[in-house]
Amino acid sequence: MSEASATPTLRGAQDHGIEFVDAANTPETRGIELIDETQRHGRARDLFFVWSAPGVSVLNITVGASLTLFLGLEIWQALLVVLVSGVLAVLPGIVAISGPAAGTSGSVVQRAIYGIHGNKIVIAFYGWFISGVFLALNWVAASFIGGELLVRWGFPDPIMASILVAVVVSAITVLVAVYGHALILKAYMAISIALFVIFALVIGFIAPSLDWSFAQPEPLSGLPLWASLTIAFALMASSPLSFSNSADMARYLPRETKASGIIGATALGQLFPAVLITAFGVVLGGTVGPETLENGIEYALLENLPVWLAPLFVLGVLVNCISLNGMTTYTASMALQSIGVPIRRIPSAILIGALGCAFTIVLVLASDLISAVNLMLQFLLIISVPTMGVYVADIVLRRNRYHGEDLFDERPGGMFWYLGGFGVAGLVSVVVGGFVTAMFLSTTVWVGPWGAALGGLDLSVPLGLLVSIGLYVLLAGRKVRAQIAA
Repeated sequence: MSEASATPTLRGAQDHGIEFVDAANTPETRGIELIDETQRHGRARDLFFVWSAPGVSVLNITVGASLTLFLGLEIWQALLVVLVSGVLAVLPGIVAISGPAAGTSGSVVQRAIYGIHGNKIVIAFYGWFISGVFLALNWVAASFIGGELLVRWGFPDPIMASILVAVVVSAITVLVAVYGHALILKAYMAISIALFVIFALVIGFIAPSLDWSFAQPEPLSGLPLWASLTIAFALMASSPLSFSNSADMARYLPRETKASGIIGATALGQLFPAVLITAFGVVLGGTVGPETLENGIEYALLENLPVWLAPLFVLGVLVNCISLNGMTTYTASMALQSIGVPIRRIPSAILIGALGCAFTIVLVLASDLISAVNLMLQFLLIISVPTMGVYVADIVLRRNRYHGEDLFDERPGGMFWYLGGFGVAGLVSVVVGGFVTAMFLSTTVWVGPWGAALGGLDLSVPLGLLVSIGLYVLLAGRKVRAQIAA
């Protein structure tokens, strides 16, 4: 692509001599702008700790406990599901390699799939709005546990205590997003190690009280067993399938970085802590009662910890929340730019953080909204399954050959203009894949009619992935091969 065809965003950065610095002690001003080869740095293995810090989470304990406590699985069955579903962590690993190839955010890379205008629809909803929901849900969980500790220390008002924690945690989260990539890369190694130590101490103190010989009073068999296994798989799959932002964290790597290294570090970073922490939750679920999960399993853990360890545990929950939401805020700040909003990345991060904090305070004040938002999160697979599947399919079809300049060519007739700015193949594949996912989804309030016809089997993830990937290969294969040949 010629210099004259560059978009105003890129030309503005070049013509005014803007210098983008990626340093841990400097706010990162670069957003979706292309990263020049001379500014590439880092190693693939650095990504391991970037992804392991968010995985050392109390939420994984809750999910693990629900497999034995609510879905009726034996410990060995639940552990098997945890291991099998962990294979899906390779999908965000594959997505990550598109970052160094294109030298820009994944929210821009997906213009190759959905077209210049079609991508705005997908990213506006999934890349930004859903990110805001995740921010609020993680912050509200941290706010309640942090507020509980403040109340135990004598703070008079539990609601105000939770709001205070929400404001402080969200402010620190936004600060992490403002300093951006280099700070995340540098700090998350120490954060991962510290969280591992804290959670190891918690598990060490709780482990002697666990019922390691637990067996279900009425073991499942036949179709009910397979229904629980498939529902558990869908529940576990929701985490890796939601990490379609992995390209953003890898985009600074040199173009020649081995794809296998990027995939391995990203996948193992997510898989290693999640499997360990979730496995603990599986065993814990055989020991505690249903009311424990309803009230929040972190409260049960807090009650059984020594006085000196309880604050450390709460600190670990808060730091984990900050590490997860810090990355979410960071990538969401670029999503606004990619859909055409004329805003720089730092103000965008502050705006998203402010909106997420406001929503968190609303949830704290009106706890009945939590169930409504949690209900919406149960249906996120309808979006995350097909979008992840199509993204991976495009990378494989294109052999990860992305040229950043072409991705920023927004003129009619550009490589990714397609039909009036819409990539029909990508949009159709996502819509049909989402429909199939919904038809096989099984939640507490919705059982897809096709899944119901199979006795409640939840095949939403495997069939949703197969349909969206297969349809995209069929509809876009010839066009993609022509593009890479050109």
